[in-house]
Amino acid sequence: MGQNVAVDSPTFVRFQLGGQLRRLRETAKISTERAAEAIEVTASTLRRIESGKVGIKGPSLNALLNEYGVENAELRETLLTMAREGKQRGWWAKYSDLPQVYRQYIGLESAAEEIQDFQTIVVPGLLQTEAYARAMISSGARRPTPEAVEQHVTARMERQKLITDGRLRLVAVMDEAVLHRQIGGATVMREQLTALLELAKLHNVSIQVIPFREGAYASMLSSFAILNLPAGPNVVYTEGLTGDLYAEGDEVQRCMTVLNELRASALSPTASLEMIKQIRETDHQQ
Repeated sequence: MGQNVAVDSPTFVRFQLGGQLRRLRETAKISTERAAEAIEVTASTLRRIESGKVGIKGPSLNALLNEYGVENAELRETLLTMAREGKQRGWWAKYSDLPQVYRQYIGLESAAEEIQDFQTIVVPGLLQTEAYARAMISSGARRPTPEAVEQHVTARMERQKLITDGRLRLVAVMDEAVLHRQIGGATVMREQLTALLELAKLHNVSIQVIPFREGAYASMLSSFAILNLPAGPNVVYTEGLTGDLYAEGDEVQRCMTVLNELRASALSPTASLEMIKQIRETDHQQ
């Protein structure tokens, strides 16, 4: 576990620590209930620890490692170090109105080397303009307060520094429908499409559009993002109305296969930018 990653994203450290603890428990063939009892927490709390949603203190971690029969001193020290680093606060912690699940995603995103994002309806968050983001967030199912909307928008603009500063490579694949839907109105959409054209000039940003003429294709009913993390495991993130989902292992490989198929179906980056220009001039006249 690299120190730089831990400083940049305590969420990532908790996620990695939780994954290791889950694997150690499964290897030891110990149930969630029994492990939770060993540290006097509920099974649901232990599952939150293993998913990286919450941290774990040193004494409880030592008790778990004892329960799992972990005797390797170096491994124990590494995990204890991760537990300490996971208690740090990321820049996003100051936004109290952001849901916990969203803050967890920001933490993982901040640790990623590359994100491959597929969207069927909306522009990926890392590429949204302020006006587009505000229109999107204001219409959310949770009916956010004006204060919450502004915190979301500010956080989203802060997130974009990952690509404008060159710290993150973004591969954005989107359905042509994304370009036509007038979120925020014609003026906002024209500004958004112009922003896509400008951001595509960055060496670390690639944009591809799947045209309507492709008809049906894999995953056309589901958007997802693959986060390539420097120390692994890579993660697939899916946002849904009733909750967010993270997946690892075989699911990541399956989504990678689908994404490669989507990119093969999509226009080339150059042809995609030509389509964006054309739609900007025809669909979103002021």
